[in-house]
Amino acid sequence: MLSFALGIGTQNTQGDWLEIYYPAPLLHPDAGLVEAAGKVLDAPAGNAAVSFVPEQCGDLAAALKAAGQPEQAELAESLAASKRPLVAMFLENDLPPQSAPEVYLKLHLLSHRLVKPHGLDLTGMFGLLRNVAWTSEGPIDIEELPARRLRARLEGRSLSVDCVDKFPKMTDYVVPTGVRIADTARVRLGAHLGEGTTVMHEGFVNFNAGSEGPGMIEGRISAGVMVGKGSDLGGGCSTMGTLSGGGNIVIKVGEGCLIGANAGIGIPLGDRCTVEAGLYITAGAKVTLLDDQGQEVKTVAARELAGQDDLLLRRNSQNGRIECLTNKSAIALNEALHAND
Repeated sequence: MLSFALGIGTQNTQGDWLEIYYPAPLLHPDAGLVEAAGKVLDAPAGNAAVSFVPEQCGDLAAALKAAGQPEQAELAESLAASKRPLVAMFLENDLPPQSAPEVYLKLHLLSHRLVKPHGLDLTGMFGLLRNVAWTSEGPIDIEELPARRLRARLEGRSLSVDCVDKFPKMTDYVVPTGVRIADTARVRLGAHLGEGTTVMHEGFVNFNAGSEGPGMIEGRISAGVMVGKGSDLGGGCSTMGTLSGGGNIVIKVGEGCLIGANAGIGIPLGDRCTVEAGLYITAGAKVTLLDDQGQEVKTVAARELAGQDDLLLRRNSQNGRIECLTNKSAIALNEALHAND
């Protein structure tokens, strides 16, 4: 079994799932736990999202306790007080998801650091998620928003809509240890933030993307992009993800790299690379290679430099050409700045 989780969620008036919160998802759970839960909930074989009611929580908790799973048993007991729909997600194999509960479990696994980006199959996930109004009163189906807003006003409340999106912010579901996030709305559920990661106010981290940590994120980490240890993404910089023009190329940033303010990359970087502020490197950009004496060697497409270590990429201020030479120094991050205890 790949994963198992007990969750509490929100549905619209038609019974469609809007979101699911899994307090304690498990990766490669004990076989006895899965068998005990499956028996009580009459779960089918394979990947299955099984809805259950609070009245079943007592039997579920007893079965989990007998299977030697006290923490999951305690969680099951607490769910007995729920006034919202409950679901148990049995994920036997990593296949393209077939339901919103399955998508939400995979997003939780990423943000809980149980799986790294590109470690799970998320094919077709967008079609399974509804566009939701994330409000001061929780998630609301877009079509039901006018009626909910009117009801709130009639009852003397002001309903505030924070955003309209398929994804919620990560910190409403998971807050990893050892991180700082200046603006929580800019980190989506499904982001993977390693210990020591700092996301400043203008930083953004998409789902299935993130930082190994420690690292300073003042720019954009697009979907599918992973940033290595000790790297710094300067203010306003961008990494091109596979959803925004990168095609099938997996964009990543190696260890000890610096992408300057308002710069960007459309190729993966190896370790100890620097991209000058304001310089955007796309895969087809022509780059002039320089030797140790600063003499021109040849001109190549930037894609030929993909994944190579110790590169300094800059724009010549006199002739405007993009140049590349060996970067002899790595970026040294301030250890005190990244101690997010």
